[in-house]
Amino acid sequence: MSALCFQLRQSPPQRLDCSPLTPERLRGLGLADITRLPLQTTRAAVAVGDLFTVTAGDPANIVIAGGSPRLDDIGAGMTMGSITVEGSVGIRAGAGMRGGRLSVTGEAGPYAASGMLGGAIEIGGNAGDFLGAPGIGAGMAGGMVVVRGSAGARAGDRLRRGVIVIEGDSGDYPASRMIAGTLVICGRAGAAPGYLMRRGTLFAESAAPLPTFLATGAADHVFRALLARALAPASSRAASLVARSGLARFGGDVAGLGKGELLIATTV
Repeated sequence: MSALCFQLRQSPPQRLDCSPLTPERLRGLGLADITRLPLQTTRAAVAVGDLFTVTAGDPANIVIAGGSPRLDDIGAGMTMGSITVEGSVGIRAGAGMRGGRLSVTGEAGPYAASGMLGGAIEIGGNAGDFLGAPGIGAGMAGGMVVVRGSAGARAGDRLRRGVIVIEGDSGDYPASRMIAGTLVICGRAGAAPGYLMRRGTLFAESAAPLPTFLATGAADHVFRALLARALAPASSRAASLVARSGLARFGGDVAGLGKGELLIATTV
């Protein structure tokens, strides 16, 4: 069966909560019921049919044709199936996801993957600030996020579990207050990487470690080889960086009695 398709007819005049458009919430609904679903907004009431042309198909495979930075909460709370957005999305994409796959061909706003517990997110363009970070609720605690472009500030803030890959650069304070998990930055990490980091691992092509991180010698090869093998299907760039020989290892953040690690190809 073909995908259930939502064709955006025009740019939304206000921000929309698109969290109802997930496979588990649309399962069992007819086309007329779907078009009448309300999308919470900042001003006037809007239903799905007011902005989208809906084509019947398998609700386990959703395609949103046409994106907008005002389409918020795409894939929020998703537990199964797949959502593909042909364009950009707004804030909190994939927030609270527990399963399934969310693919965005364009860019994503702030707080993508916030509170994520499982599943996979792929962002074809750039991601905004606070990627995987806590907004209302907890930060990311599972699953995998791959950003093909760059990300804003505070990527991986309070990351608890899971993997975030940024194939470009990151903004300032990547892996800030990190509790566990893995953040891989294939480009340049912004200022103050690992600020108040407690545990977990940050890889970066280039970064300037804070004075509160201590050089600890060579990185563990076995761990990196296993991680690179797991990353390879999702990001060959990340796998290549993780497996590279000669990465400098720094432990900290000792300012917070942390036991995290920074693994950096080039220190600046």
